[in-house]
Amino acid sequence: MRVGLGLYRQMLTEENFRFARQAGATDIVAHLTDYFAEGPRIPDSRDGGWGYTGPKPIWSAEELSALRQAVEAEGLRLHALENLDPAFWYDVLLDGPRRDAQIRDVQQIIRNMGAAGIPVLGYNFSIAGVWGHMTGPWARGGAESVGFSARDGARETPIPLGQVWNMTVDADAPAGVLADTSSEVLWDRLARFLGDVLPVAEEAGVRLALHPDDPPLDALRGHARLVNRPEKYRRLRAISDSRANGLEFCQGTIAEMTSDVGMTLQDAITEYAAQDIIGYVHFRNVRGVVPEYHEVFLDEGDVDMSHCLRLYRDAGYAGLLIPDHTPQMACAAPWHAGMAYALGWMRAHLQVLGALEG
Repeated sequence: MRVGLGLYRQMLTEENFRFARQAGATDIVAHLTDYFAEGPRIPDSRDGGWGYTGPKPIWSAEELSALRQAVEAEGLRLHALENLDPAFWYDVLLDGPRRDAQIRDVQQIIRNMGAAGIPVLGYNFSIAGVWGHMTGPWARGGAESVGFSARDGARETPIPLGQVWNMTVDADAPAGVLADTSSEVLWDRLARFLGDVLPVAEEAGVRLALHPDDPPLDALRGHARLVNRPEKYRRLRAISDSRANGLEFCQGTIAEMTSDVGMTLQDAITEYAAQDIIGYVHFRNVRGVVPEYHEVFLDEGDVDMSHCLRLYRDAGYAGLLIPDHTPQMACAAPWHAGMAYALGWMRAHLQVLGALEG
C-alpha cells in the first residue's frame, strides 16, 4: 500500500509537495474546488458558507497536465482529483434545466483527466454536502479537530434557492428554499449520472470514486443521503459493475455510521477491498457515532487502526491511503505537524505489516 497526502488548491505548491515527499508520501490527491483562507479543513457551517460569482471554466487538459508535472517534479504521483466544483454540475445534482449541458462539461473534465494522466476522480453525489461540522479541542492534549452534533439543529436548516453544497451557484436566485429530496429520487439521479459518464470514464481510463455521506444521517437539511450505511455501497455497484464505478472509501465516515445492524467497518473493509473497487482510502479515526462524534488522532479513537491496515492487506488491497484530515497540533505549523504525525504513524504500521510501497 502507498501513503499519500490530500492538498487543497491554495496548498498545491512546490513547498508542500516537498513536505509531502519528506514525510514519506508517494502520491497527492488534489482538491481544486475548496478554498479556505485559514487552511484546509471542513468549514464550520455557521460561518455563513462561502461562494463565488460568475461562471467558471472547466478544468482543461493543459492545466491538469501542468499540475501533474509539478507534482511529479518533486518525486510524487498525482493520483486523484477530489470533488467536482458545484459550479460545474449543480443542475446534475438538482435535475435542473442546465443538466444536459453540465453533463457534457463533466464528461469533458473526465476526458481531460485521462489526457493529463490522472487516474481517479473522487466525488460526492450530495445536495447538502458536508454540513454541521464544528471545530474544537477534542483530540489528545486539546488538539483542535472536527466534530459533529445533531443537537445544534444542522439537519433542520433548509437550503436556500441558489445554493448547493453550501456554495452559492446562482446569486440571482429568488428567495425561498430548495424542495426536499427523497432517497429514491437522489438514487435515480445518481444512476442517470453514472449512465452518462461511466462510458466516457472507461474510454478515458479514469475511475470515478464515490465518497460516503458525512455526516452519515438519513437526511440532512431536508435532503436524503445516499451512502450513510456501509452496505449501501452495494447499491452503487448494482447500478454498474464497471471498474470505473468505484469507491472513495472514507474509513472515518464509515466509522461514524451507526453499527447496531448491518455491515460493520471491518466487514466493509474486508468486502470492498477484496473486490478491487476502491479508488483510494481516507484513513482517519473518530470517537463516537452519529448523532455525535469527534475526529481524533489515529491512535486514540474507537477504531483499532492497526487492525484495519491488517484487514486491507489480507484482502489484497495495494492502493493508496491518505489522512484526509487530522487534528492540528500546537506549533507554528499546526496542519503540517498533524499530517506529519499521521503519515509517520501510517508508514510505520505498514512497514511492520510488510505492506508499505514506496
